[in-house]
Amino acid sequence: METRIEIDHRRRHPEKQNRADHPIQRKPDWIRVKAPNHPIYFETRDLMRSQKLVTVCEEAACPNIGECWSQRHATMMIMGEICTRACAFCNITTGLPQALDDSEPGRVADAVAKLGLRHVVITSVDRDDLADGGAAHFHAVIAAIRAAAPGVTIEILTPDFLRKPGAIEMVVAAGPDVFNHNLETVPRLYPSIRPGARYFQSLRLLDQAKRLAPGIFTKSGLMVGLGETRAEIGQVMDDLRIADVDFLTIGQYLQPTVKHAAIERFVPPEEFADYAAMARAKGFLMVSATPLTRSSYHADADFAALRAARQAG
Repeated sequence: METRIEIDHRRRHPEKQNRADHPIQRKPDWIRVKAPNHPIYFETRDLMRSQKLVTVCEEAACPNIGECWSQRHATMMIMGEICTRACAFCNITTGLPQALDDSEPGRVADAVAKLGLRHVVITSVDRDDLADGGAAHFHAVIAAIRAAAPGVTIEILTPDFLRKPGAIEMVVAAGPDVFNHNLETVPRLYPSIRPGARYFQSLRLLDQAKRLAPGIFTKSGLMVGLGETRAEIGQVMDDLRIADVDFLTIGQYLQPTVKHAAIERFVPPEEFADYAAMARAKGFLMVSATPLTRSSYHADADFAALRAARQAG
């Protein structure tokens, strides 16, 4: 049985209601996943509810939620569930966010400790309404996790902090083990897919993180199936390697609602294997490229492999 998540796009995406509908295509066999039914999945869900935490797993309708939550792996999304951006691919609610909750860092840290995690991924909505884009809140969350669960390695997946001077410095100063920021797509598609962002700002952010903390692992992700070409993907890989990015993830874009960007095509598994080979040839320490790959999918195992690859090199 395939997982199906009903989405009220009128409530979540009011800014998209005047756009033309794009019918949602039937997924090929290699993308379908089973509905979650493992007892630990429900334990993880209940813990997120009791701690009043938001997860990108739910908000972004991730197809891997059943597998990840059954292993107690949940990617926590801080600073609320309302984003100030309206990217054409994203299922997170758009609007004016509420004020930051000062208790959130402690609640996140408590959940990390209770889940017994070895590695945790923390992401957030875009908070263009805040002077620092939420950088101080990221810092506070990282510090709280370090205090509550000292042995946990921390991966952060941040916004681009566009026009937020000093933000990247504040986040990196908190000492995350992995700094992740997704480019999402190729430069040509930014105006239609990621209109609030700037490709070279995102690239510069990754470069700055590595320059500020040379020992940190940097990571970025791309979606395919939006009309990009193989040559364009290759150029993005080259740009990321110039910025000394260590880890690249590539996954299939899945259309959340009829109001979101249409899927141009479902990329077959053998093309993902080709992209993985291309990325390794270009010098990435680690690459994950499969139809169901997402930024935090298998993040704990991938971090262990990433650290081993650096030590071996």
